Formats: sequence, structure tokens, C-alpha cells
Amino acid sequence: LVDNEMEDVLHQLEHRISRLEGVLHLEKKITASGGKIFATNGKRADFYTTLKKCKEAGGSIATPRNLGENNAILYFVKNFNTYAYLGIKESLIPSKFQFLDGTRLNYTNWHLNEPSGKGEE
Repeated sequence: LVDNEMEDVLHQLEHRISRLEGVLHLEKKITASGGKIFATNGKRADFYTTLKKCKEAGGSIATPRNLGENNAILYFVKNFNTYAYLGIKESLIPSKFQFLDGTRLNYTNWHLNEPSGKGEE
């Protein structure tokens, strides 16, 4: 009986999650790539507020590690007609970038002649 009850609870949770994901997809506030979920609240904020909100939601600021993840981030940029902050920073060596934890980038997709420091990166 306990196994059946647990199965019922799991089924109900899966159903609720599926409905919530459906609503978020309709509002273009969630997308996925490579097993990762990318989400936005659609609001503009500064970099540090964005970091804080991501952490409060149990996630982290987006760090594209391949073309699919880059496209997931672009999905929000295009749908909300805005920019996106990424979890990367310039290293101590000018024009060299790294992840926020200091590890080296293994994927980039800069525009031509970027990064220039003019916000078009």
C-alpha cells in the first residue's frame, strides 16, 4: 500500500510540474537545452541583482557552454528584446574571459570584433 501511495504522490507531483512548465513555456519564461533549464522573470535588473535572484531561485546565472545553451539564452534576448547577463568575467589578462569561479572558458560565440567593452559582446 505504501508503494502505491508513493506512486500516486509522484504522479501528482509530475502532473503539477508539467502544468507549471507548460504555463512558463506559454509565457516564454522557460526553455531547456542539454538537460539544463533556463528561466527568466522577464524583468530588467543590474548584474548583481541578477546573480542574487538566480541564487534565490536555486540556480545560477546562465553560462553558455555550447551552441545549444547559447541559443537558449538568445531565446530570451529575442523574446524580451533585451540583453542577458552571463556568468563570465574578464580575467586579469585584458581581453581574456573566464567563468565567475575563475575557470577558463571552453566555448565562446562573440560577435565580430567583440568583446570591445561597449556592451555589444
